[in-house]
Amino acid sequence: MKSLFKVTLLAATMAVALNAPLTFAADTATKAAPAAESKSAFKNDDQKSAYALGASLGRYMENSLKEQEKLGIKLDKAQLIAGVQDAFADKSKLSDQEIEQTLQAFETRVKTAAQQKMEKDATENEAKGKAFRDNFAKEKGVKTSKTGLLYKVEKEGAGDAPKDSDTVVVNYKGTLIDGKEFDNSYTRGEPLSFRLDGVIPAGLKA
Repeated sequence: MKSLFKVTLLAATMAVALNAPLTFAADTATKAAPAAESKSAFKNDDQKSAYALGASLGRYMENSLKEQEKLGIKLDKAQLIAGVQDAFADKSKLSDQEIEQTLQAFETRVKTAAQQKMEKDATENEAKGKAFRDNFAKEKGVKTSKTGLLYKVEKEGAGDAPKDSDTVVVNYKGTLIDGKEFDNSYTRGEPLSFRLDGVIPAGLKA
């Protein structure tokens, strides 16, 4: 995980905000406000730019809070906003040293929580994967290769097997172990063309 807090909160968020218009360009394009409303809301481009910067900053911070909640860390949004306002007014309740120490401690806390979640997810996914393999192995027609690959032949092919350097054209449907489909050439209406030596090992062995 990248370091979240290398500088004070205000400096960090403002630095992100300066790049945010590009980051969120695609998202905001579909949520553009009516032209009439946009024109009447600002007196000049400086006001509009300042508002856009604030909106980008706010969206970034909101997304950051949501990501932290996934790690079990719930920050007080009101205090976050108060910290920004106090910094602008030069009335911070914390010294620069206290800010740095607090953010360093928070960074460590976030990294620890992220590591714990990653390990927990890995353990759960490994168990789910094993259960999926065990159940699939019991299905009629499933075979196991020398390397432990489980596969089922739906229809026997004919002719010579293609070489690793050959290009093949196939239709296929890819799903995760929970059944969620991530690709389907049938619904896409176009088969996939690729060299066999560019396929993942499991696909090549099958």
